Parts: sequence; structure tokens; C-alpha cells
Amino acid sequence: MSFTVAIVGRPNVGKSTLFNRLVGKKLALVDDTPGVTRDRRPGDARLMGLTFTIIDTAGLEEADAESLQGRMRAQTEAAIDEADLSLFVVDAKSGLTPVDTDLAEMLRRRGKPVVLVANKSEARGSDSGFYDAYALGLGEPTPISAEHGEGMLDLRDAIVAAIGEDRAYPAAKEDAAVTDVDIPQSEEGSDEDEEPAYDDTKPLRVAIVGRPNAGKSTLINRFLGEDRLLTGPEAGITRDSISVEWDWRGRTIKMFDTAGMRRKARVIEKLEKLSVADALRAIRFAETVVIVFDATIPFEKQDLQIVDLVLREGRAAVLAFNKWDMIEDRQAVLADLREKTDRLLPQARGIRAVPISGQTGWGLDKLMQSIIDTDRIWNKRISTAKLNRWLETQQIQHPPPAVSGRRIKLKYMTQVKARPPAFMISCTRSDALPESYTRYLINGLRADFDMPSVPIRIHFRSAENPFEGKKRRT
Repeated sequence: MSFTVAIVGRPNVGKSTLFNRLVGKKLALVDDTPGVTRDRRPGDARLMGLTFTIIDTAGLEEADAESLQGRMRAQTEAAIDEADLSLFVVDAKSGLTPVDTDLAEMLRRRGKPVVLVANKSEARGSDSGFYDAYALGLGEPTPISAEHGEGMLDLRDAIVAAIGEDRAYPAAKEDAAVTDVDIPQSEEGSDEDEEPAYDDTKPLRVAIVGRPNAGKSTLINRFLGEDRLLTGPEAGITRDSISVEWDWRGRTIKMFDTAGMRRKARVIEKLEKLSVADALRAIRFAETVVIVFDATIPFEKQDLQIVDLVLREGRAAVLAFNKWDMIEDRQAVLADLREKTDRLLPQARGIRAVPISGQTGWGLDKLMQSIIDTDRIWNKRISTAKLNRWLETQQIQHPPPAVSGRRIKLKYMTQVKARPPAFMISCTRSDALPESYTRYLINGLRADFDMPSVPIRIHFRSAENPFEGKKRRT
């Protein structure tokens, strides 16, 4: 991207709607309630051939620095300082307010380019608000409708004029386009049963989930070494699922902070429903999910439901017992947590559980190593030859049960996919195989191929009978 743009303005003027319009996706939560956005959210914007990085921010309000609104304002000011250009959005429908005047003065003091945007200009009676915007002294306002996509061409021209054509349209490097092309290697002679090596250089997507006030945002801030996400003693501060990128030992980690997930019966408000839905999307998009527990009150019913949800989605899961710095008798508590993990989460046998402190940074390296190790297992592939030798041994040790006097025979096994590992077994009478025998096979795979903690899927397929449906000769 050639430059960075921050969208700023007072609450409920349509900043997140404009952000979604520019990135072409409904990434940011949008609601009529003022103050929906709290953290700053980056995105890749495209506008009539113009590409740049866009940052959605919280509505600017005058508030005490220690209050929630004050901390939101600090996040927005950090976005303004980071950006090359600010889109100052005002509401042409409702007109200017004293807050708009104060924000205009603050942007002038920054000394960076500003494009004044008059949103909701399609509304009846918006002309007066549009002309009032001239009084801010930031030049000619650009009338748009973020909701309906009107005025986007004028907005593009205003951005180019403010940032300069050299920054807006950097010269294309033809040589780079040629050298960046990946030429696939020949696949001749490749062995389909070969177990591929784990690629520890590719970026890794990690989602941080848990109950409200478990310390998810504080944990990510400690990883980054800066106050990137809004934190505080209030429960439910995070609403949007915010992604941040950083490097850990040379590997790119894309981490998603999510809203706290309460019990479904308690989620009544529309805005909280949107936040939880956004968190669920982050889980589906991630590869590894870290479920953050409050070590002072672990294994609440909601904690167990979140773990079960992550495993049913097929994600690799790691448990993080946060606020470990508040625990006094650590050895006794750690032994109790291990016992409860094995007893309450039998579907995640062998799941990695790491005590950490997001406040002090204790245990974070061990947590990241557990994430990498779990992802390695989640991507694991086993050769067909090994699987069939293993399947024969399992049947000798514990044969499948006989149903109606007829023995079920498992003939052939292969791995059909990874992420998570999934296997297909060809057998007779697959519909009669009991669930207990499937669990026996899954536990055997975990133990014999060192695959703890990740979900394992086994699908059974009956071979077609060529004589089925034909009449018997007499």
C-alpha cells in the first residue's frame, strides 16, 4: 500500500459504514448506537483504482483520560499520528456541533493533510449542514453517502489532491512483477504417500477467545509490546474482532482479538449479538485458537462450551490460564487445573494448557511455543502405508464387534485431509459400527502417532456390493 488514511469524527457520523464501503466487506460492526467502534481497525481499501491502508477509529469525544471514552480517544489520536492523511467525517444531515469544531482544531494542530467529508448528503435537508462545514476552515467538504456509495469518485479526487499524485499512484516496477512470480517445480517422481514437512515459515493465524474480562486484549498488547488494543477493568470493552500482525522468532503471526463470549441466554442486545457473531467468524478464519481462562475462576460452564465450540469447528486449540500473577499457591492450583482439564475436557485429550500472565508477560514464550507445536500437529499428514499397518494391528488387538452375528471388517484406511486431520476407512456395514469403536480408533491415533489436543475426524465408507439388488438364481 502506498499510504495510510485514518477515518476520524465524532460518534455516529458513519465512519464504520465508510470503512466497510472502502474495504468492500462488512468488517466493522455498524449500528445506530453511538460509540460502537472502540479499537482502531486497519483494512486494505480500494477506491476507483486507488489502493491504500484505511484505519477505522472510535468517535472522538471530550473525556477524562482515565475513563473508557478517554482511552478510546487516545487510540484514535494514535491512529491520526500513524496515518499520512485523515478523512474528517461530519454529519451533513444533523449539522455541525461544538465537538466537530474542537476536532477540526486538533487536526489542524497535527499539521497533516485532512480531507473534510460530509456524510449522509443524500438526506433531505442536508444542504444546510453541508454549507456549515465550510466554517471548519478545512477547505471544501466532499459530499458523500457511505451507505449508498454516492460521491466516491469525488472522494477519490479529494484524496489524490491532498496526498499528491506521486504518493497516490507510485510508479509500477515491471522488474519486480517478473521476479515475484513463483514458478512451480515439476511434480514428476513425487510420492503421494510421502509425509510433507511442516512449513514453519508461513504466516500463522491465531484467534484469542474467552469470556469477558479474561484478559484477552491485555495479552495481545503484551505480545506487541505496546497499548495497541483498548483495555481496562470494565467487562466487554472489545466489540470488533481486531487483527494485528507481529513477528515471533522470524515467523509472522496474525492474531485476532475478539469480544468476550457470554452464555447465549444472556446475550440479548443486538450489538452484543453482532460482536459474538464477529468472534465466531474469527474462530472459523483462524488456524489455532487460544482459549483464555481466568485462573482465579477457571472452568466456568461457558469456558467449557467455548472449548467445545472451537473443537467442533475443527480448529487447533490451546488453553491459557491467565492472571497467574494473582495465584498464591501455584503448585496446588496447577495440579488442580491439570486434573480438571483431563476430567472436564475428555474430547480434547492431551490439549496443551499453559499458565500465563498477560499483565507481566510471564509464560508468553511457552504459550507461543505451544501454539506452534499444536499447529504442527493440526497440519500433520500420515502415509497410507503406515495407516494400514496400524489399522491391521488395531483390529488384531481389539476386533470390531459382530452385529447380528456378522463381523464388521475394516479393509483400508487413508488420510483424506489435514487441518484438522481427517481419515477415511473402507469397511463392511459402516452404518452398524458403534460409536465406541470410533472413539477407540481416535484414541489410538492420538497415542500411536503423537496427535494430542487436535480434533480428529474418521469417516467410514462401505464398499459397493455389485450383486446388491439382483435376484438369486434358483
